[in-house]
Amino acid sequence: MTWPMLIGMLAISSGQLVDSAFIGQLGAEPLAVVGFSMPIYQLIIGIQVGLGIATTAVISMALGADKTAYAKQLGALIIATGFILISLLCLLLWATQSSIFSLLGADATLLPLVRLYWFPWLISCWLGAMLYFGFSLFRAYGQTRFPGIVLVFTSLINILLDPLFIFTFDMGLAGAAWATVGAFGLGCIIIFVAIYRQRWVQLPNTLAIIRLGLQRLFSFTAPAMLSQFLPPLTALVATGLVASHGNTIVAAWGLGSRMEFFSIIIVLSLTMSMPPIIGRLRGRQQLAQIDQLMRIAIGFVIVFQLFVALMILFVSAPLSHLLTSDTLTADSVHQYLLLVPLSYAGLGVSMITISACSAIGMPAQAVIISVIRLFGCYLPLLWIGSILAGPTGLFAGAMLGNLLAGYLRKLRLRSRKTPNLSFSNKKAQDSTCFDAFHH
Repeated sequence: MTWPMLIGMLAISSGQLVDSAFIGQLGAEPLAVVGFSMPIYQLIIGIQVGLGIATTAVISMALGADKTAYAKQLGALIIATGFILISLLCLLLWATQSSIFSLLGADATLLPLVRLYWFPWLISCWLGAMLYFGFSLFRAYGQTRFPGIVLVFTSLINILLDPLFIFTFDMGLAGAAWATVGAFGLGCIIIFVAIYRQRWVQLPNTLAIIRLGLQRLFSFTAPAMLSQFLPPLTALVATGLVASHGNTIVAAWGLGSRMEFFSIIIVLSLTMSMPPIIGRLRGRQQLAQIDQLMRIAIGFVIVFQLFVALMILFVSAPLSHLLTSDTLTADSVHQYLLLVPLSYAGLGVSMITISACSAIGMPAQAVIISVIRLFGCYLPLLWIGSILAGPTGLFAGAMLGNLLAGYLRKLRLRSRKTPNLSFSNKKAQDSTCFDAFHH
């Protein structure tokens, strides 16, 4: 199940790297706007991933317990909930954009460029979130091949439209966002037509089903979303630290963050493919297999991410100059790539554990692990490094924070300690929901 998502995620991250390379040719200011927008993007991602985790967990558990009709009704509730939440968030962000950039420490000279960029960018974020909800439904049903194909398709469309909108139509930075709007819009049409044809969505027929279904959904969504909110909150604080070193470092940090997404692509793919497997095993009470699955995944992530770090180390110099034409920014990106990727193994271990905790019905423990990683390890070392050694210390602090988080991962997933969420147990959390559904 991981391979199709890996190919799809590789395509989308490659598209984002190409997008960054095109934007990099526009100069340091457009890159700085993208760098300041990254923590806001992570906030939107936090909501959509939190709801996506809940989608995979509740639907896969329902399918594991042979509650197919109930799973379809949950699908309808999830899409409606995601539509409303992301729409409200994007409207709020548009209304407060000037205040947000001022709080982040951006220069007032960037605000006119922000206004041009954020309108199409927020539309692309909304479309991307809806596309993700569609993917989550497919993953919950154990199908990853089709979402992988759609990801490849949208990435290719985005790459083709980028130079057209940015340079040919002379739209600059806003053109990059409009290209993403076109690609994600086509992706949404494809994915939701496929969901309709699969008949995976069914409107709930009673208010009791809606109420109890939403209650079960939010019992997973709230902690999962909180866990996902912590990284963007951390990114906001980190961006404030980065901004104190100037727009060049902000631009380099933004490019480095995109490279990070590309570098941990296998981890992101695993966090998408493992939860539906874990959910079904949990619904069948096959806990020993969950433990075995976790051991295999974590061992693989450590070895693979060390290999990726070595590869980046060898190509860091030419890659940094390929990503931007600004010499000072390229030098800072090079320094970032020499240090931070060495810690992606520790980051990957934490991400796998957090994803599994949410899927197995332990979202509160996922939140605890996130708090320890970000506020106990990452941010303190980032701040100390920034004070002691400037931008170099900033990058070194990020590296040490990720490594320490992976090393101190004491709150490991232990399947024998998981709560009883059996669908056959009359005392299970959602038994009343199923009773209402059958009546």
